[in-house]
Amino acid sequence: MEKRWITVLLNTLVVAAGFGTMHMLEKFAGIVIDHYGITEAAMGYQQTAYVVGLFVAFLLGGTSLFKGSFKRSVALIISFAAIPQLLIPFMPSWGGVVALRFFQGFIVALIAVFSNQIGRLFVAERPFAKGIILSGIFWGGIYGINLAKWASHNYSDWGAVKVAFLVSAVVMYAVLALWWLFIEDFEIPKGKHSSGSNVWKMSFTWVFGFTFFPALWIIFTLGSFTLHNVKFSDAQVANLVMTLEVSMALWSIIMGYLGYRLSVKNTSNRGLFKAIVSVMTLSYAVTFAGIFIVWKAISANDYRLALLGIAITGIVQGTGPAFWTTAPATYPKKIYPEASFALGLISNSANAVAPNVMFVLVHGVTTGMLIYLSMAILGVLLLLASARMKLPVEELGDAA
Repeated sequence: MEKRWITVLLNTLVVAAGFGTMHMLEKFAGIVIDHYGITEAAMGYQQTAYVVGLFVAFLLGGTSLFKGSFKRSVALIISFAAIPQLLIPFMPSWGGVVALRFFQGFIVALIAVFSNQIGRLFVAERPFAKGIILSGIFWGGIYGINLAKWASHNYSDWGAVKVAFLVSAVVMYAVLALWWLFIEDFEIPKGKHSSGSNVWKMSFTWVFGFTFFPALWIIFTLGSFTLHNVKFSDAQVANLVMTLEVSMALWSIIMGYLGYRLSVKNTSNRGLFKAIVSVMTLSYAVTFAGIFIVWKAISANDYRLALLGIAITGIVQGTGPAFWTTAPATYPKKIYPEASFALGLISNSANAVAPNVMFVLVHGVTTGMLIYLSMAILGVLLLLASARMKLPVEELGDAA
């Protein structure tokens, strides 16, 4: 296997190990509530803190924190997840746990940093490589859930939490060490650019940045909100959530491969961008159909149809591989690392907004499904608008 594809697989392992932190604490909800004497509502604060951390990570991407040495940046990002993972089982207060969960959300910065690396290693293959790496988010979620289940079956009460969190922290650093041995370092530019090449002053950044906003809205709230307002059994809901995770992981790879096949036909900046828009538009269109099926299945209390709908709806993650290859395809080389974080910040504002909006608005399945259908339509409209715009690299040239 080519060294660059080994790099992709190792990146995927790092992402999976880091995102194992995403849902793990929720799987110990009963134990955590008893241990800290908190309410179920207070238990939800930790997940809110985590998704807000995802948003803030991209805000910090504009600083020097994740610039300079690529390998150092990855190690730092992993530490933001691993060190809190080591500390959480020993925190005396719930407020301390919530604060640590906020910092764990910084793990998402891996996605932008790895985008810089993939932009250097590939051209037409970028969406496929990125799709494989992004699938690690969902393999990581599955790994974290199953580690929590294993610990709960083998250890009692708070001991299960300690074992699961300590094991997962060790796994993160073990995977990082393996990754470090095989990966070549490079410099992520720290330099400032003229106002003419300021990514924040480009209309394309704002319009295209929001094309991924609807997808993230669906990805980060569908399982947590709508699926917990259904009449299925707890076991069936758990299966639906797991199906969604597996579906999004597989669709990430499948649609990444489709993006590659479309990109290879025309590797010019405009050709790569057309492939990106095509893949994202198709993903949103099929997502609309999947959500509609889920809605009908839940209304009819048809569990098997709901499984089918969820499996189809997972294609919403098919927008990810295309979106995260946009910066190296559409911005000048000197500023596309900065553009990756800018696009990530704009799109991940969904993480800060969606959970709170859904908490206020969604008290039943119908409202949630209407919001999700609207999001899929919004995604398509924004993509059509961005397709008519001039690319930054077309305006500035590749040497900006």
